[in-house]
Amino acid sequence: MATHKHEQKPLHLAKLHVHKGDTVLVLTGKDRGKRGTVQRAMPRENKVIVEGINIAKKHMKAGRGMQAGIIEKAMPLHASNVMVVCTECGKPTRIGHERVPQGTDQKERVRRVCKQCGQPIQEHTRD
Repeated sequence: MATHKHEQKPLHLAKLHVHKGDTVLVLTGKDRGKRGTVQRAMPRENKVIVEGINIAKKHMKAGRGMQAGIIEKAMPLHASNVMVVCTECGKPTRIGHERVPQGTDQKERVRRVCKQCGQPIQEHTRD
């Protein structure tokens, strides 16, 4: 499967414990200990982009309608280097899954729960 860095996982195997809109704590790297919100999750590459974390400076050449200069860009982090912060207790936690009947049809659906306090982690609206 994904043996080289540039290869992607097959779509049916691409799952992450982190979703867009989650507040996460960075575990490793130059921004260790900082918290931020996930702007984009890339499950096939197993990476996330966190707002204000892992900033790189990019030297841009002037182009059509663009001004030349140095811009700051958030670069992807590996998903294993971040930990979700619980919406209820506010602590960094691992994610558990539980099946609960939801909706009018009472169909079993999976929801994410905090391993520390056991409360469900609130899903954020996806834009």
